[in-house]
Amino acid sequence: MKPAAIYARVSSNRQKEEHTIASQTEALRAFALQQGFHVPDEWVFEDEGYSGATLIRPGLEKIRDLAAEGQIDAVLVHSPDRLSRKYAYQVLLMEELARNNVQTLFVKAPQTATPEDQLLLQFQGMISEYERAQIMERSRRGKRHRALQGVVNVLSGAPYGYQYIRKSEQTSASYAIIEAEAAVVRMVYERYTVRGLSIGAITRLLNEQGVPTRKRISRWERSTVWAMLRNPAYKGTACFNKTKSSKRQRITRPIRLRGGFASRDSASHERPRAEWIGIPVPPIITEETFALAAERLQDNKDHAPRRTVTPSVVQGLVSCRKCGYGLYRTSTRTTARMIYYYRCLGSDAWRHLGGSVCDSKPVRQDLLDELVWREVVRLLESPQLIQEELERRLAAARNAGPAKRREDTLQRELARVQKSADRLMTAYQEDLLSLDDLRRRMPELRKREQAIGAELDAIQSQLADRAGYLRLAETVTSFLARLRTTAKTLDVSERQRIVQLLVKEILVSNDKIVIRHSIPAPTGTPIGGGPTSAPGGGRPPVDHPSYLLRKGSNLALPIEHLPASCAG
Repeated sequence: MKPAAIYARVSSNRQKEEHTIASQTEALRAFALQQGFHVPDEWVFEDEGYSGATLIRPGLEKIRDLAAEGQIDAVLVHSPDRLSRKYAYQVLLMEELARNNVQTLFVKAPQTATPEDQLLLQFQGMISEYERAQIMERSRRGKRHRALQGVVNVLSGAPYGYQYIRKSEQTSASYAIIEAEAAVVRMVYERYTVRGLSIGAITRLLNEQGVPTRKRISRWERSTVWAMLRNPAYKGTACFNKTKSSKRQRITRPIRLRGGFASRDSASHERPRAEWIGIPVPPIITEETFALAAERLQDNKDHAPRRTVTPSVVQGLVSCRKCGYGLYRTSTRTTARMIYYYRCLGSDAWRHLGGSVCDSKPVRQDLLDELVWREVVRLLESPQLIQEELERRLAAARNAGPAKRREDTLQRELARVQKSADRLMTAYQEDLLSLDDLRRRMPELRKREQAIGAELDAIQSQLADRAGYLRLAETVTSFLARLRTTAKTLDVSERQRIVQLLVKEILVSNDKIVIRHSIPAPTGTPIGGGPTSAPGGGRPPVDHPSYLLRKGSNLALPIEHLPASCAG
């Protein structure tokens, strides 16, 4: 029996919770037996909760790796929209698999390779993409209409202090106040607006008093209290359309622990207040109390000490290799000066129910900033690496692989279809063709022309990103030439912007620093030299009480450069 792999996918959390992916897998196993394929258990890949509008999915990546290694003869998928919701992505994946001599077989699609069946498959792909866009638009429009009518069920759920009452045949959905939780909400607002406690102090007070959270299995966080103080639902106006989805800008700890795979390449950002749609709900506090809290939040934002702290070169980019948490900046004062450190979030016992989850020590900010900046400058002083990478990416983008070849094929086919239509019109005008023949033959050509045009639009939208990269890449060389001449005179803010452009993430541990960026460098070797070492050529002892980045010793750590696609 020929070896094959099974791929199944569901996108929504509801489908994931109801285990609907199991029905796909079961149908695919039966299909494999029917078609004479052997599928080992380890070659059954399921992407639960991943959108079909992205290609970055862990199960799909493993399928593509197996195909590239030549270990499988076929990939079995339930239907084309399970492979991808974008038709252009379907074409790319199927052509990539075909180049590796791997068939793509669908349970709910034609199995033959006749032109008619291929056309039907293409229509299915385009309809899937159109259906996804239609569902999103109808859902958005319907929710907005219900929100304007004051219907509560368009909201994602009830916040702390309220219980969501489902709609029934007699009544619509509503919020009901939970008095025990409402008392906590009033206490938080009273401590913040009347007694002047900080958000951190209120958080510690709630944890010390053992006040249960909504889930009752976690502890209070400052972000939770901050969100509570900003939620207008507590004054009697729950709001819809508060946030919007946009491209993810940073790598969070859950994504880092999943090896860099995000179920959805989007993040929520707050919309302007004018776009919010208010829905009346029972109030827990007065509007005056909410206004006082909002005023103090704004004052804290305008006058917080962190707004006056000098920015650091790598802030927001540093993470712990041991536990995956990010490093935040803190400080301590000596008799002579203030010293700033990067500290692991996992090492703070007060942040976690069971105490600290990481034993990483704080890292000196000035030493790490200087070390990373020195490595970035060395990288920029290696023009051959940058030039090779630019040439490789420019060549790949210009050739555009299967997408470009597919586009060229479609352009030629579109020209043939249009020429055929013109010939029919000419034949009719010269009385070489009857009107009935024209009416019978022209609709098929027009339908084919529209299908090709839709497919071209999908591919061109994908190639637009590559075109943008080409324009950027062609200016990078001149930019780097200017940068190398001024690198030593740049201030901290300018250095920070350059590091953020070139570096995706910096992973720190007791014995190594990993810099993840987009330019390939020799793994494990700093640009421009060998591994940094201790005086005398020996490797720095990991448990040394005064090694580099802790207390200013001259000992050094090895630095490893990785491309951004690596998991680190």
